[in-house]
Amino acid sequence: MTSLNAWARNAGLIALFAAASASPALALQDRAPDDGPRAVVELTEADVAASNKKLEMAYGALVAMWKDRFDKLGTRFDAPAILAYRGNIRTSCGIMSPSNAAYCPTRNAIYFDEVFVAEQGRMAAQALGTDGDMAAVGIIAHEMGHAVAAQLGLDSRIPYENEATADCLAGAFANQSEKDKSLEAGDLDEAFFGMASAGDPAPPTTGDGRVDRMIARRAAYLGHGTREQRLSNFKLGLNGGAGACLPVFRSS
Repeated sequence: MTSLNAWARNAGLIALFAAASASPALALQDRAPDDGPRAVVELTEADVAASNKKLEMAYGALVAMWKDRFDKLGTRFDAPAILAYRGNIRTSCGIMSPSNAAYCPTRNAIYFDEVFVAEQGRMAAQALGTDGDMAAVGIIAHEMGHAVAAQLGLDSRIPYENEATADCLAGAFANQSEKDKSLEAGDLDEAFFGMASAGDPAPPTTGDGRVDRMIARRAAYLGHGTREQRLSNFKLGLNGGAGACLPVFRSS
């Protein structure tokens, strides 16, 4: 099986060094489950390659699911490219930094740091005694959720609402995988671990009540959500499917 980089390049999808624009990338940042220091894991190139193969399979399932849902709405889902990178790269949504993953709407592409994503899977594996793959897949499912909402024109002006929807749609993918009997033992625990790991830490405080309330409101408006919120949003989609995330899917 070819790597994601080669797979995307063969399809004419690699164009990583376009001029930056002001369009924001919708990103999933790395967090430790207890909001403490980032865990350290050791990875080999073989580990990264194995992670990429799992993501390739998950990407195919995600595209099939959302194409089917869009077909039922009488519209077309334009599958985003999925592009692995390392280090810093310049994209049409600006600079993508290490330890990140993002959907770029102007390029219709999901960018992911392949080492970072493989690391998330390894962290889950070490913590849970499983293969950890669903923690990595959940990152791509989240970014695909951004693509789904964007293509339906359902982006919110409130960043947190977009992140909550993407988490919910990642849960809807797990819901569909459960129906398809493609989930393995431990996959849901891995997904929950990944969501908790990506929760926003508490913002720093100043001791000034008025200022701290303003900081908290801004963090809630701009953030991805606390670990509890992210788990709740994911489980909403897991339990209720895509219709629980976006009303447009309730009749499809």
